[in-house]
Amino acid sequence: MRVAIVTDAWRPQVNGVVTTLSKVSEALEQAGHTVRMVTPAGFRTVAMPTYPEIRLSLWPRRRLSATLDAFAPEAIHIATEGPLGHAARRYCLRRGYPFTTAYHTQFPRYVRMRLPVPVAWTYAYLQRFHRPARRTMVPTPTMMAELREHGFEHVVQWTRGVDTALFHPREKAFLDGVRPISIFVGRVAVEKNVEAFLRANIPGTKYVVGDGPDAETLRRRYPDARFVGYRHGQDLARHVAAADVMVFPSRTDTFGLTMLEAMACGVPVAAYPVTGPMDVVDDGVTGALDEDLQRAVERALNLDPDDCVARARRRTWAHSADQFAGYLARFEPASPGAGAQPERAP
Repeated sequence: MRVAIVTDAWRPQVNGVVTTLSKVSEALEQAGHTVRMVTPAGFRTVAMPTYPEIRLSLWPRRRLSATLDAFAPEAIHIATEGPLGHAARRYCLRRGYPFTTAYHTQFPRYVRMRLPVPVAWTYAYLQRFHRPARRTMVPTPTMMAELREHGFEHVVQWTRGVDTALFHPREKAFLDGVRPISIFVGRVAVEKNVEAFLRANIPGTKYVVGDGPDAETLRRRYPDARFVGYRHGQDLARHVAAADVMVFPSRTDTFGLTMLEAMACGVPVAAYPVTGPMDVVDDGVTGALDEDLQRAVERALNLDPDDCVARARRRTWAHSADQFAGYLARFEPASPGAGAQPERAP
């Protein structure tokens, strides 16, 4: 099957959306599908305010249409609700092509943290965006229930995987510092709630792996923490595996791939009992969920690393890609030069 995946989130961004789409597209290709990633790399872009690594495509409709026409996909998946996502949605509606979407980000909560915009307004906007999709893929049952409460329809669960060839137990001596070593991995921004980790009364040494708009402020505010910036590949895996506990303080994630990666390394997770951790962490087995992060860390440190590894190994990108392919809405592409159809009411 010829699959076009349209996403506003792509490299050099470092986040769960990019990792998921990269791994799933690779697994689809290995399974015999032909995948065309339509990303900001092929368009004129401008940096998003406060997030310069995020590039927003400018006036992408004409070039996106030409790109998709030339590729002649049999299925179109719209991964994000940005400029490219909107252009792809319009493309599909005008031609009468079915398409699927995904809900990767708790956008209403992100917006509310920065602007006085009611959460209900943002949910209404997103519900309208996803309404014409044949299916909207979400990562967890908790997220499915939450979206249904806000009027979303045809939501289905699309699970995630972990690369156990990269993320596996390693030597703890890679990181120095007083034990236990607790680690946060991700974007250092307000929605990730990193300061909750840094101000928690956790013994030992704290590492922050990642970067973002709040990094410099937090580095000055918490000089005892080790801020090491973004790490990639083997270097990232060594950092994660050398920790004693992964602290995941976010209350706004839909999933949280870094938790799976930590578990695959034999590192238990400490997190709040919220969407994301509730579906990824097996409380008392692979991590600890508690409204008190210090208490969660104390419990997590007493768990068996082998249980973490065993649970993580059940999650594969091959399974995630098979599930993704099964949800796609296949169609016969129009012949070159075929006239566009009027846009349907969303």
